[in-house]
Amino acid sequence: MLTLEKAAFQGYVARFQRKDFCPNKCGTMLQLLIWCSNCKKQLHVCRKSRDCGVRQINVHETEDLILDCELDWHKLSQGLTYYSFYRVWGSNSETLVSEGKRPTLIKRLVRPEDAGNYRCELGTERSGPATIIHFEVTVLPKRVIEEIPKSKPRTQYQRFRSLKPSECLNPKDVLRGFLFEMLIWGFVFLILGFATSVLCFRSGTLIDSVKSWVRTDKAAAPEDQGPQSRLSQTQLSQSQVSQTQLPKVPNEEKATAPRLK
Repeated sequence: MLTLEKAAFQGYVARFQRKDFCPNKCGTMLQLLIWCSNCKKQLHVCRKSRDCGVRQINVHETEDLILDCELDWHKLSQGLTYYSFYRVWGSNSETLVSEGKRPTLIKRLVRPEDAGNYRCELGTERSGPATIIHFEVTVLPKRVIEEIPKSKPRTQYQRFRSLKPSECLNPKDVLRGFLFEMLIWGFVFLILGFATSVLCFRSGTLIDSVKSWVRTDKAAAPEDQGPQSRLSQTQLSQSQVSQTQLPKVPNEEKATAPRLK
């Protein structure tokens, strides 16, 4: 049992030394460990080359320049302070561009004069910088955005020609769709025929009723005109009788007749 536990412990130690112990590939890392001798947490300095290489950065004019100085093990290290970005002008001349907790430097609307060498340092509380990264920035000309002309609408023949063999329709599916469409149209025409026959039947009955009503009006018209004609004839006879009974007065007597006041 004891030998198995020793073997397991040795496996844990080997894995820790291989993956978790001093995971930094460059720079100086302060790693917090628990020492087995006194079971207390202590800082272990993982010293490796502080120079973490040179990065080539290409950016187009009027775009944003982003310099990233963060490494994977920076969040695990203890005693780190600030990220400092410098613009390197020569062998011994440089200018501080930015300093703070943010591991990136962003320059908006890059111009050709922004090209050159930059350097990033991550400071520590004890022993100088933890990492140093160099950047070589190249500013390229502006991007040329070409307008893509609108494609002309293709004909139906061209669309079918552009289909891949896997996209072609199955003849069975085409025949099934055609039969289904014919069935739908037949059902529509059947409904239209039925509706038309109903409307024609109703219109025929309406015409017959109108004809019968007109005939009854014509038959009743002579009966109403009979009494009216008889009344007109009697009125004419009475007017003739009254004209024969009245005496005729000569014109001279009418002229000499005195006027009554």
